[in-house]
Amino acid sequence: MIRYDRFWDTMRERGESTYTLINKHNISSGTIDRIRKGKGITTTKLDDFCRIFHCKVEDLIEYVEESDSI
Repeated sequence: MIRYDRFWDTMRERGESTYTLINKHNISSGTIDRIRKGKGITTTKLDDFCRIFHCKVEDLIEYVEESDSI
């Protein structure tokens, strides 16, 4: 499962907010909502965030294996 915890940390470290992402960088509120809910986003959006934050993909997301327990 892809986790976005690093996204929020990187956003704060770079001095950005959801407001600036939406209003300054033209990121849709729907994209922010998908990240907030842990849903998938496109690699194009990941590329946009890397450009905005001047970071690597691994500064935004991480893969965490889900347990198979039922």
